[in-house]
Amino acid sequence: MAKQIETQIYQSLDDIVQYFRSLDKKYNIIFAHNGVGKTRLSMAFKDLKKQEGEDGDTLYFNAYTEDLFIWDNDLDNNIDRYLIINDDSHFFDGMEGSDLDNKIRPFLHRYVDFDFKILPKDAEHKKPRISFTRTVNELDENGNKKIIENIKISRGEETLFIWCFFLAIAQMAIDGNEKYKWVKYLYIDDPVSSLDDNHAILIGAHLAQILKREDNKIKTLISTHHGLFYNVIEVG
Repeated sequence: MAKQIETQIYQSLDDIVQYFRSLDKKYNIIFAHNGVGKTRLSMAFKDLKKQEGEDGDTLYFNAYTEDLFIWDNDLDNNIDRYLIINDDSHFFDGMEGSDLDNKIRPFLHRYVDFDFKILPKDAEHKKPRISFTRTVNELDENGNKKIIENIKISRGEETLFIWCFFLAIAQMAIDGNEKYKWVKYLYIDDPVSSLDDNHAILIGAHLAQILKREDNKIKTLISTHHGLFYNVIEVG
């Protein structure tokens, strides 16, 4: 005899948000195809407290997070290419003085072979920016492998970098960093949308490991259209 599954119909997006905020599990994962409103749900989830006149309580990763990073490709000279950080966002509260480069790097080097440096604001540059380098097999005049400066990384590499940037910030929140005491929830929407299956498996397994830390008091909601990523998180 087939088991009956109870269904619940919600009248509004806010009702769905309230439902997920009411759950006691450490993390929950939603599977839904593209175009049904996962990103809208993530924004409604993080905006709920603000609508109620309270401070925000959600650190989120979604398409809007990626938009906080914008390329300056130096179209005039084609030499100095930087990823500009929009540090007006609450997301970057704890960046200054946190040695963030070295918090991101262990995550990033799980997936890619390039390196980076976060450059602070100065008189010429009004926003912090990121420069990327890659070591190649070609040798320099001293017989060392040559380092190519100010490279333009691929779209997939950029997604991985921003994801690792988010993980480093999330790690600071989980560790109780004073600048991220406001974080009560993580909302992660489709972090593997432009990546191959191998990266989906690696990211899913690593994320599950982080979220299951015994000292992690922050609840997490994950939404994805990627079946493999979903199953890795569920099993992980």
